[in-house]
Amino acid sequence: MLTLVGEDRPGIVARVTQAIFEAGGSLGEASMIRLGGNFTIMLMAEAVGGAERLRQALAPVVADLSLCLHIDAMGGGLHRHLVPNVQVRVAGADRAGIVADVTGALARVGFNILELESDVGGDPQRPFYLMNIQGYSESPLEALEAAVAGLVAGGIVVDISAVETLIG
Repeated sequence: MLTLVGEDRPGIVARVTQAIFEAGGSLGEASMIRLGGNFTIMLMAEAVGGAERLRQALAPVVADLSLCLHIDAMGGGLHRHLVPNVQVRVAGADRAGIVADVTGALARVGFNILELESDVGGDPQRPFYLMNIQGYSESPLEALEAAVAGLVAGGIVVDISAVETLIG
């Protein structure tokens, strides 16, 4: 698992993936996102020569673009991901602990977060927090709704719905 973080600019993905390709590497699943002015890439990759070969191949790109690189050996593998079946949308006055409260309540009923995106809006006097979560749960929607009921009573808006997935 490669993780690269740095200031966002055009060409990061192209340069990183080209270096991996030229090292004889192959890519698996990837997640790339911009947060503030920073860009983060997490991707599964493999190459003959392993992590050290990937580190060497990426060294010029990392130096040139002032990226931080972290490599971890992982046991995962392709085609082992879950498809989300539940979406959770959260909105409320921004406050410390809102993410921990919502995700903790959902975890207690077995909800597995697959993707989480959040943002803060409003102004410094009246900030609000928005969060969108996609995940997998074997619990029915009613159990998830019951798990967050106390938060809803406290003024947080939580909308839980099934994700309709069309595969084929």
